[in-house]
Amino acid sequence: MLKPILLSGVIATALASSAALAAPAKNVIFFLADGMGPTAVTAAQIYKVGEEGQLTMETLEYAARVKTFSNDAQTTDSAPSMAAYMTGVKMNNEVLSMSSDTLAEAPLKDANGNKGLSGCASNNGQAVPTLLELAKAQGKAVGAITTTELTHATPAATYSHICHRDAAYDIAAQAIPNGKGFNSALGDGVDVLMGGAANYWTPYDATSNKRGRADGRDLTAELRSQGYASVTTKAELAAVDPAANDRLIGLFTKDYHLDYDLDRQKNAASTQPSLAEMTSKAIDILKNKPEGFFLMVEGGRIDHALHGTNAKRALQDTVAFDNAIKTALAKVDLSNTLIVVTADHDHTMTFNGYSAKGNNILDLVKEGPEKTIKRDINGNAITTLAFGNGPTRKDTRTDLTSDQVTADDYLQETGVKLGSETHGGGDVMLFASGANAELFKGTMDNTAVFAKVKSALGL
Repeated sequence: MLKPILLSGVIATALASSAALAAPAKNVIFFLADGMGPTAVTAAQIYKVGEEGQLTMETLEYAARVKTFSNDAQTTDSAPSMAAYMTGVKMNNEVLSMSSDTLAEAPLKDANGNKGLSGCASNNGQAVPTLLELAKAQGKAVGAITTTELTHATPAATYSHICHRDAAYDIAAQAIPNGKGFNSALGDGVDVLMGGAANYWTPYDATSNKRGRADGRDLTAELRSQGYASVTTKAELAAVDPAANDRLIGLFTKDYHLDYDLDRQKNAASTQPSLAEMTSKAIDILKNKPEGFFLMVEGGRIDHALHGTNAKRALQDTVAFDNAIKTALAKVDLSNTLIVVTADHDHTMTFNGYSAKGNNILDLVKEGPEKTIKRDINGNAITTLAFGNGPTRKDTRTDLTSDQVTADDYLQETGVKLGSETHGGGDVMLFASGANAELFKGTMDNTAVFAKVKSALGL
C-alpha cells in the first residue's frame, strides 16, 4: 500500500499530466538558432545587455539541456539535428528527415554543371513524418522561415525528405503542390515559406541566373498559380495584406543566404527584411487559420559567422534572432501558443581569461579594477572570445589592439588550424513558454523534443 504522501504525489503528477494533455496547444512557434551553443547565448547577452541583463529567450519560463549527437557522429551537422527535432528519429550526418538506415549520398550535377540534384538510390531509406507535416494533417496552417537559403538544411528538414542536404533543386521541388517531386505529406503545401536563394526555384539563364534550375521550371510561378503571394523585398513583404493572403512565398536574395544582420543594418540600400519582420508577417498570415498553426523560425547565419570565426557577426545575428522571439511573444496568446527556442548544435567558441565585469565581450581580456590587459607568455594581448579550431591559427602570435579586435571583420584566433571552424559536440540550451511549456525541463535528447512538441499539440 502506498503511503498517503507518496500516493498524493502520484495523484498530483497524474492530474498535472492529464491537464496538460486535456488542453493541447493550438499554435507552436519553433525557434531554431543554427549553431547557438551556450557560449554564444552568454556572449550575445553580454554584447546586448551586459552581464546582469537577459535576452528575451532567457526570460522564457522553462529551460532544458539538449543532446545533439547524430546517428553516426558525436558531433552533428545541421541536417540530422534539425531533422531529429522535427521527426524524433536519429539519422546520419547530411541526411534530411529519413529513417536511421539512410546513407548520405552526394548530390549530382545538372545539365549546366550545377550540383544539387538528388543522388539517392530508391532503396536508400524511407521518409519519416515531420512535425510540420503532422500539424498540416490536423488542419493547421504551417510555415518555415529562415535567414539562410530556403532549401538549406534547417528549413528543408521541416518540409522535405532526402538523403543529402545539398540536393537543393530537388528539395525545392518537394514544396510545390501538384508538381513533379512534390512531398504529398504536405497536403496542399506549406502556407508560408521565406528565405534566400531564388535560383533553386527559378529557371536557368546563361546571363542572369547561372545557378538556376536546369529543368526550366519556375517554382515561384507555380506557387503563384496556386494562390501564393510572391515577394522579393522588404517593402513587398510589408505590403502583403494578411486578410487577403493566406499563402506566401518570399525569396529575398538571388542566389545566396540573406545578409548578416550587422551588414543589413549598415546598408541603407538593403531591400532585405529582418528576421523579426518575417516572423511578424508569418504569424499574421498563419493565425487566420481557425485550427491554429505550426511555424519554424531559423536564425541561420549565426552558424556561418561562427564557421568563419567572426564572433561579432555571430553575436549580432543572435541578437536579431532574439528580436524575432520578442516580436512573436508580443503577437501571440501564450495560453494557447507554445514557444520553443533551441539550437541544433554547438560550436567551438569559448571564453578566455578573467575579463573585468563590464568589459566589451569582443575586446581584449582586461582584468581587475584597472582593466590591465592580459598577455600570453610572449607578451601579446589575448581576446575574451576565441575558437578551438578554424582558419585563423597563426604560426607566431603578434600583439593585438582593442580597435583591431572589435572591428566588424575581425576573426578570432583559433587553437587548431583548419580551413573552416567545426561544430562542437556539447549540449545546447532550450527555452520554452506558453501552452504545455512545462514539458520542457531537465536534460533530454533532441529526439525527445519532437515527442514533447507532438504531445503539447495533442498529436
